Amino acid sequence: MDPKGRTAPGYRMHAFVCGHSRPEGASRGCCSDKGSLELMKQFKLAAKEKGIKDVRVQKSGCLDFCESGPTCVIYPNGDWFKITKQSIPDLVEFLNGGIIPTDYLLDIKA
Repeated sequence: MDPKGRTAPGYRMHAFVCGHSRPEGASRGCCSDKGSLELMKQFKLAAKEKGIKDVRVQKSGCLDFCESGPTCVIYPNGDWFKITKQSIPDLVEFLNGGIIPTDYLLDIKA
């Protein structure tokens, strides 16, 4: 028996927050230097507090958009976001079945 009561592997949605770090002075910078790990913890806690149990929020390795600030990708659709303190409530609502928070979609042209 699974200790969390799950009957099948997997998650309805899976959020990955970049936790990559590069050496000091690297030309591209890195998400961890921009607070991504703390944002990931806040995102994870907010989802838990909302009672969302069929979604996983975790850190990832490099998502390769470090110049855009802390980034997050949510599967199964593969939606990419810039994660900030302000975006977390809307991202949690999205995980809870709400609409996609378009204000925070990653725009690499900007």
